Amino acid sequence: MTALARREDAAFHPHTDVRYLSSRDRWREAAEFRREWLDHALSTRPADRRATERSLTAIYARLSRPRPRPRFVWVDSPKQAMPLVGGWPTVQDLYAWLRDPRPPGPPPLASDLAMVAHRLRGSLGAGVVHADPEVSPVLKGRRREPWPDLPPPEALRAGVPLGVVLHRGIHDAMHRTLGAGFRGPVHRALTGGSPGPVCWYGQQDAAWIAYYDVLHRLGLARYRPDDLDHLGHWAALARSCGWWWPGDEVCVVVERPESVHAEAVPGTRHDEVRLGRDGVRYRDGWHPRPG
Repeated sequence: MTALARREDAAFHPHTDVRYLSSRDRWREAAEFRREWLDHALSTRPADRRATERSLTAIYARLSRPRPRPRFVWVDSPKQAMPLVGGWPTVQDLYAWLRDPRPPGPPPLASDLAMVAHRLRGSLGAGVVHADPEVSPVLKGRRREPWPDLPPPEALRAGVPLGVVLHRGIHDAMHRTLGAGFRGPVHRALTGGSPGPVCWYGQQDAAWIAYYDVLHRLGLARYRPDDLDHLGHWAALARSCGWWWPGDEVCVVVERPESVHAEAVPGTRHDEVRLGRDGVRYRDGWHPRPG
């Protein structure tokens, strides 16, 4: 698949001429894109294994490891993955590589992967045409106060910059939905509150991916071709699979859930949801409930 075709598959459609769109028009369009990404994040369709493995292989290749092409092991739930990733590095292990002195030996692959993802997000932020709140918080006036937190139409009327409204309404809202509303409850059920081996979340990593995709589709960001290609692979994972654990030679990937029962979070402004009482059920029958 060519880079152009891959980007289009990742929802990076060429944006229309937006020079004459108002901030409110752009917000309405952004809200539609957010719903599209939320559908991917909560999808229960079977994983697209071919797209997943293609994009994971490309991301591995960016690490310049001696064996950049992993072997894939697919499982039906995060619970099934646990015996396969026992002893793999935790977040605390990765933090050890940021301190001095560092542990002996080469860093774990997950450490390099986290750095590559961090650099991508920084580079994407540099391509945003306005000050990107993801990179440097945008504050109001000389007193450096936060902009008021209002519903988007009211915020725009009050003079809150569109970039701040988009960050709060896309990135922050989806992060709460997919982090506190989904990943957190499932992770606690999986590990009993312990850190557990480092993983990435596939479809539930959609918050930051959707944010930079929406900015691009609205004509509010100009990314370097290599960054756009790299982002396309992360977007393909968010559209194709569940959680995944990267190892040096084996990458363990989870199928998408069989069912997800979500409910609206009362009092939120951005269509935020969380797992309902029936929670999520995976394809092997594992059924962690929110608690």
